[in-house]
Amino acid sequence: MATQAEAGAKIIDGTAVAKSVRQGVADRIKTFQAKYPRFQPTLAIVQAGERPDSSTYVRMKAKAAEEIGIKFKHVVVPAETSAEQIVEIVGKLNDDLQVSGIIVQLPLGQHVTPEGERLVTEAVSPEKDIDGFHAYNIGHLSSRASIPLFAPCTPSAVIRLLESTGVTISGSTAVVLGRSDIVGSPVASMLRNRDATVTQCHSRTKNIEAIIKTADILVAAIGKPEFVKGSWLKPGAVVIDVGINYVPDSTKKSGQRLVGDVEYASAATVASYITPVPGGVGPMTVAMLMENTFTSAERLWNHSRELKVKPLPLNILEKVPSDLEIARAQTPKPVTQLAHEIGLLPDELESYGKYKAKVDLSVLDRLAHRKDGKYIVIAGITPTPLGEGKSTTTIGLAQALGAELGRPAFACVRQPSQGPTFGIKGGAAGGGYSQVIPMDEALFNRLVPSKKGKREFAPLMFKRLQKLGINKTNPNELTPEEITRFARLDVDPETITWNRVLDTNDRFLRKITLGRNPTEQGHEREAGFDIAVASECMAVLALTTGLEDMKTRLGAMVVATSKQGDPITADDIGVSGALAVLMKDAIKPNLMQTLQGTPVFVHAGPFANIAHGNSSILADKVALKLAGTEEGDSSDRVGYVLTEGGFGADMGMEKFCNIKCRVSGLTPDATIIVATTRALKMHGGGPDVTPGKPLSEVYTSEDLVTLKEGCKNLVKHIQNSKKFGIKVIVAINQFASDSAAELELVRQESLAGGADAAVVSNHWAEGGAGARALAEAVIETCEAESNFKFLYDLDLPVEEKISVISKEIYGADGIELSELARKQVETYTRQGYSKLPICMAKTQYSFSHDGKLKGVPTGKLFLIQTIPILRPKNRIYDPYPRNMQTMPGLGTRPGFWEVGLDPETGLVTGLF
Repeated sequence: MATQAEAGAKIIDGTAVAKSVRQGVADRIKTFQAKYPRFQPTLAIVQAGERPDSSTYVRMKAKAAEEIGIKFKHVVVPAETSAEQIVEIVGKLNDDLQVSGIIVQLPLGQHVTPEGERLVTEAVSPEKDIDGFHAYNIGHLSSRASIPLFAPCTPSAVIRLLESTGVTISGSTAVVLGRSDIVGSPVASMLRNRDATVTQCHSRTKNIEAIIKTADILVAAIGKPEFVKGSWLKPGAVVIDVGINYVPDSTKKSGQRLVGDVEYASAATVASYITPVPGGVGPMTVAMLMENTFTSAERLWNHSRELKVKPLPLNILEKVPSDLEIARAQTPKPVTQLAHEIGLLPDELESYGKYKAKVDLSVLDRLAHRKDGKYIVIAGITPTPLGEGKSTTTIGLAQALGAELGRPAFACVRQPSQGPTFGIKGGAAGGGYSQVIPMDEALFNRLVPSKKGKREFAPLMFKRLQKLGINKTNPNELTPEEITRFARLDVDPETITWNRVLDTNDRFLRKITLGRNPTEQGHEREAGFDIAVASECMAVLALTTGLEDMKTRLGAMVVATSKQGDPITADDIGVSGALAVLMKDAIKPNLMQTLQGTPVFVHAGPFANIAHGNSSILADKVALKLAGTEEGDSSDRVGYVLTEGGFGADMGMEKFCNIKCRVSGLTPDATIIVATTRALKMHGGGPDVTPGKPLSEVYTSEDLVTLKEGCKNLVKHIQNSKKFGIKVIVAINQFASDSAAELELVRQESLAGGADAAVVSNHWAEGGAGARALAEAVIETCEAESNFKFLYDLDLPVEEKISVISKEIYGADGIELSELARKQVETYTRQGYSKLPICMAKTQYSFSHDGKLKGVPTGKLFLIQTIPILRPKNRIYDPYPRNMQTMPGLGTRPGFWEVGLDPETGLVTGLF
């Protein structure tokens, strides 16, 4: 945009060009936001002190930004702030995904040396260096072989103004006056990159007038007022005056006026185009800063959506080694790299060594706006004692989706217990707690002691006071009757349900006697140990939705009943705060990876035969947000979260739907039922499968008759899953001995039984590639919306809810409660806990309460012996059938026989 000067040269109107640039940026922002409403360019300026000139520049940039829709963030620090402190501030802005561009307003103060200023400017990430001053950008600008992320704003303004004239730069002779890193040198590089022949002059250049005379294009940035005269110019030259100089002028109110490095009046008579000062390069510099800010925002937005996990290569061997050998042969990627690939910020990661990390729950707030990814629960058929590869399928499918198909995919699995690791298979359930009750007044004085003449309740004590209906805050105001009620829990020892826990199998700890020492003054009672993953705290960890929620759930755990029939909770005995402190880090999901480098969250470990048997809600929620989509994203960007439900679909999947989804509010899109010919043959009448004993020939050779009969068990699981309104995919986990006819039979029976898809998967032998077809089936099946629903209404009586599960899922004719179980139901109903979901405890080896009944047993009553564990805030009852154990034992040949250390390498051997 140029206008004719009186003397002949056309004036390059920087103000008009800048207005056009700013309007273009504003239009591009609106267009981008129309598709992605959350897109918001943000400019951050760090200013040390309040120098008037610096404040003026900042206000000018802030006004320009806000006028075109760029958010402005002004970070003001004291003038004496050190360079190191500013570097720390800049580092936080680098990590802030909401910030598109960063400017550190110079100067920083006399106490900051040039080296300090360079330290600060180099601290700005090259990706947010919208000033273009970082060595990375300057270096790339100087090289013809590379392109910088950003060019400095003033040099960019020079080039844009030159281009506005229509003058050809390529092949022209250009002279640049000045060699600063901010203007002179970058302009020279940019002209050279556009094929101009460039001469760069400076204060020590000889014959400068003669050199200027050769210029088709002159860029003056030498910092000397009106240095270049019109007589020095080649007729028809294009003059870009970058200079900003003040000279005395008595006619001006300020006593001075602004001039450039070129004597405008004389130059305008010779040049073909010329920029005025002011009104030339100045307005354009700010406009180019706005354009750089938008460019950065657009690039960062696209980059964040293009993050992909870089798969690790697998060396597949025809003869599959042991799990431990395979794991050792693979070199994992650093967990920090994996975290970056899946979109976690550095502040959201707490590394535990090189390959493991905890993820801070703040990521849920940062990604709260995202639509969740697809949510798939991995279940199975009724298993053999050897397991049917459900976890293997979960990981293999995650590898197929992530490493083979390039889709965001997360596996969420439970943490392993030492019991199953060193034994064969274990169980998990909740437990109880004991308390010795001292005398009333003495106890009250110890509970609320006088400190410096004043007695105060501990904060947690107000919960108990509120529960008791005592609306007093001063301990001295309690009546003797209120003191008794407050201080005496009055525990009925027969009702204590809180067991101690140990994370190894030990059958002799199932029942023990406590309080035998004379110091316990005769408070002797029978109790027992549970395995650690059966702990009530493990159930809380798996079902909690946040720190405050965890504390509330821990406090509401019922440990016993008082002699008056009231529930006694962890809050009542004063331990909920301490428990929350002990678990404040445990609540953060653990980030690990598969063999192919795709992400896995390993968190919480309740067993499914007693507890609810699913990994944590928090791990699922984090994964769903990381796999989620922004508004405006296409459907092919959605990711997948594979969360595992323990044992068969009648256990882990049923509890996932009726318990976990009620608490979390999440809705599953599909369930995958893992099936093997081995387990199906067992349910079709095959011999018992016993750990440590060789498999019968039935399981290692083709037997279509037995296999078809066993498929009835699989069909029952499919029908059960359909009762929750979700899609069902059968994953046929291939064994080396399976025949093609057997695999096809299972696939056909699955589809005939109502499965939406059935796919053979060989991920054990081939990794993600072996599960590729399964992954494709998952993607196709999950395109339809979920019609998820719960199996029963919470308002139903406790006994009726148990009956619904037993009839609908287990195929029982009805239920039979023991006298003890009926008494417990009456107690819990009276205490106000009747409107809770049910967590059934039963054998994992049968639909019934009897593990010996294979296939699809019918015509049986489901026998409930006891309902000993109540978790009100976790919303779980645990109805136990007869002979249900919460502490696993060990077989004759437990797994620990094989475990050892290699004395030469120090490596563990025989673990898997």
